[in-house]
Amino acid sequence: MSSTLTATATPPAAPPAARRGRTRLLALPEARWALAALALFLLALPLHLFGAPWWLWGPLYAAVYVTGGWEPGWAGLMALREKTLDVDLLMVVAALGAAAIGQVLDGALLIVIFATSGALEAVATARTADSVRGLLDLAPSTATRLLPDGGEETVAAEALAVGDTILVRPGERIGADGRVVDGASDVDQATITGEPLPVAKAPGDEVFAGTVNGTGALRVHVERDPADSVIARIVRMVEEASETKAPTQLFIEKVEQRYSLGMVVATLAVFAVPLAFGATLQSALLRAMTFMIVASPCAVVLSTMPPLLSAIANAGRHGVLAKSAVVMERLAQVDTVALDKTGTLTEGTPRVTDVRPLTESGLDEGKLLALAASAEHPSEHPLARAVVDAAHERGLALATAEDFGSAPGRGVRATVEGHLTEVGSPAHLLPAEDTHAHAVARELENAGRTAVVVLRDGATVGVLGVADRLRPDAAATVAALTRLTGRAPALLTGDNERAARHLAAEVGITDVRAGLLPQDKVAAVRAWEREGRKVLVVGDGVNDAPALAAAHCGVAMGKAGSDLALETADAIVVRDELATVPAVVALSRTARRLVIQNLVIAGTFIAVLVTWDLAGTLPLPLGVAGHEGSTVIVGLNGLRLLRESAWTGRRQRPA
Repeated sequence: MSSTLTATATPPAAPPAARRGRTRLLALPEARWALAALALFLLALPLHLFGAPWWLWGPLYAAVYVTGGWEPGWAGLMALREKTLDVDLLMVVAALGAAAIGQVLDGALLIVIFATSGALEAVATARTADSVRGLLDLAPSTATRLLPDGGEETVAAEALAVGDTILVRPGERIGADGRVVDGASDVDQATITGEPLPVAKAPGDEVFAGTVNGTGALRVHVERDPADSVIARIVRMVEEASETKAPTQLFIEKVEQRYSLGMVVATLAVFAVPLAFGATLQSALLRAMTFMIVASPCAVVLSTMPPLLSAIANAGRHGVLAKSAVVMERLAQVDTVALDKTGTLTEGTPRVTDVRPLTESGLDEGKLLALAASAEHPSEHPLARAVVDAAHERGLALATAEDFGSAPGRGVRATVEGHLTEVGSPAHLLPAEDTHAHAVARELENAGRTAVVVLRDGATVGVLGVADRLRPDAAATVAALTRLTGRAPALLTGDNERAARHLAAEVGITDVRAGLLPQDKVAAVRAWEREGRKVLVVGDGVNDAPALAAAHCGVAMGKAGSDLALETADAIVVRDELATVPAVVALSRTARRLVIQNLVIAGTFIAVLVTWDLAGTLPLPLGVAGHEGSTVIVGLNGLRLLRESAWTGRRQRPA
């Protein structure tokens, strides 16, 4: 199943909370009927078990049959008109058959299980559709188009055409994919590429619709029709990738139809054949009803759901939200893992990692950092915030910055305690003859840092290194996933090659693919799947959403994850603990083993009881006892995964 995400930067037209609220649980009829059936069942069950008169619990059970069974029953009857027999109709018939011979509780439980399953599927489908539509809110609804006579007009973004020139003012979202023809600014394009820091844009640079302009004004030549923008293509890729999961569903439907048809034919035969050979109507009906009870798939249904739902509940207690039992099955099958960089292996927030005062400056680390932070304090740039936060963490006092100014892609300048102080890019601020400072900057950049130089009265006094901090459990997670799958994870990122390879080396990843747009990530996932691999993608941003949808299973980091990533992903790491990813994969594999055990147990019971009923005379009480006994056994076996040791054992022994 797919899910929702949260856009970064400036708020989109419809805020994430509003988008998530579009599909409420009780707004769906399937959910309302399932909830009603469950509530009625829970009222009837204690009355029945504790010996209350039948007229107290009987009408409640009847209401369960009606509220939970009428929709699948009606849908099954409509399917019959198309010459299709599905398992939902079979379950309703089996439930009615159980009630006909006095097994009202069995039938009601079966109705509740299937009504709940249908409601969950409807909710997931509706929320996925909402999240995909909500992604379009990232792109602005209007844009400022420049006219040939030098004027300008506000037009709908979808009315832009290739060849138009638009004006993007500071703080606005860019209205179309295109190329800068005039102006300079820093553009936050994390929603598209996943890069943690804004990217300097100048004439000739490409920009994308939906990304956020910084402090400079840009004139952009439109190069793509709005319907073909990167954002629009992300929407299409999410929809298409979700549809590629349909073959598995088609296979399940084929199995359901065959089982349904076989059960109906067998039940009729069990009733008709003895009757044709002289059996009484009552004995033939009793044998047929006994056959329907013992052949009922209640135990088979419970073979699958308790282990998977117990695994879901256990994972949820430890901060991993798996959206359905199907997700748990898919997690158990993965043999290849692809990890995003920013916000997944890293925390997604730039931090000062190095403070390098130059010897000749006479400043120590504290004074250098305080000087830089004082100059950066008025700025809203993410690098500036990182420098100021670092100074605050050290308890440094900041001086007042006067005559503050900033230039996109270059840095800031201000007068601090009477000295002209400049902080920014080495490429723009460092004089060519300052070889020492250039060497320090290159050293930091080669280590995967962003170098920030500090000048006082025109002389370089130091260099700061800024980087997105690696999550503390990243290396252990990569090692655990390697043991689980038999191959090291790959790194798929929109960030630059140098930063990606440096981080990959720290955590033990050798397969590094950097500078990727969303469609490139999808292409990598599909290439692996054409090789027969089952791919797990772990990411957090809008740019990861198509890959999350295209993968066999997608996991989103929840704390900083975008709305679309959270909606598209099959599972969410709510507390941003990366180490829970291999733990939940291992837990899902244990759940799969228990499912297989349960299916063997249930199948054995059904086979023995059906054979006994057909070849001999199976007493109805014994048939019910055998049927219920198998149901209890497989149910209890599945509930083992609720224990704390089922999770802690997975984390200690991930292989």
